[in-house]
Amino acid sequence: MPRVSIELPASFTFSAKIPVRITDLNYGGHVGNDKVLALIHEARLQFLAYHGCTELDFGGTGMIMSDVAISFKQEIFYGDTVIASVALTEIAKTSFALYYKLEKETGDKTVLLATARTSMVCFDYAAKKMVTFPEALKERFTL
Repeated sequence: MPRVSIELPASFTFSAKIPVRITDLNYGGHVGNDKVLALIHEARLQFLAYHGCTELDFGGTGMIMSDVAISFKQEIFYGDTVIASVALTEIAKTSFALYYKLEKETGDKTVLLATARTSMVCFDYAAKKMVTFPEALKERFTL
């Protein structure tokens, strides 16, 4: 079976440091796959806050995730501080992609822990329908 392959963008516009909590560990003693999804969710919220947005107010509209892909590279342990980098790309009429690079510093090197991609759709929660990407945000997020 082929592995998920995520081609990361050349640059990331945001990074956050997220400490691993004891509750993030599974019975294997490392961060569980569901908690990696929670880490990228936290990174997304911090990325949006940095840009003055939230998931419910993204330039006047909301957003909803339509799919996610995660590629695990290394185990993540309690006590690690994850450096979560986020980039917004692939802006389309009603959707966009967010890419995530999860790393940690070990000694004098940076180790890649996981990569991820979420497909996001601009969504009006009151009307329960997709809406266009906010024009006011296009310039901000176009690399």
